[in-house]
Amino acid sequence: MTTSERLRAAGVTIHDRFEPGDLGELIRQHGVQNWRDYGFNTVHEAYCARIAADFVLNPAPGRSRLWLAKRAGAVVGSVFICECPGNAAQLRLLFVDAPARGLGLGRWLVEQAVDYCRQAQFARVFLWTVEGLERAGAIYASLGFVLTEDKPNQDWREQARELRYDLEL
Repeated sequence: MTTSERLRAAGVTIHDRFEPGDLGELIRQHGVQNWRDYGFNTVHEAYCARIAADFVLNPAPGRSRLWLAKRAGAVVGSVFICECPGNAAQLRLLFVDAPARGLGLGRWLVEQAVDYCRQAQFARVFLWTVEGLERAGAIYASLGFVLTEDKPNQDWREQARELRYDLEL
């Protein structure tokens, strides 16, 4: 059974736009889950809310795109591709809610986003993440992303390191 078949069998549907309530639900779940899993504070939640709000309010989205996963009408995952200058794309807000983990949803979302970047003819895709997110890091590495930068970040929790990964397409 392929990942997409497993996701369908588990009742997961994928959407390319927000419906009323989805944005708030995504940010709430993202904030609560990342606090539980990684100790991230409300500054991180606000940072994520800004990314999502900017995405929705962008009057000229160009090649930016969203994959929003739902199960029984509730948001359970996401990934965004945001178009950047220099023919680059930034992968943002990869999220899989705890009850939807183990289905391969995170990997599927990243694979779809990278495939889209290739089809949209971006030259490269990059992302920022935080040290300690091993599941996501393993996905990025398996798809060819390379760690290109790291720096301290004390905005989201007392001790953290931000990591930048790049993939040349």
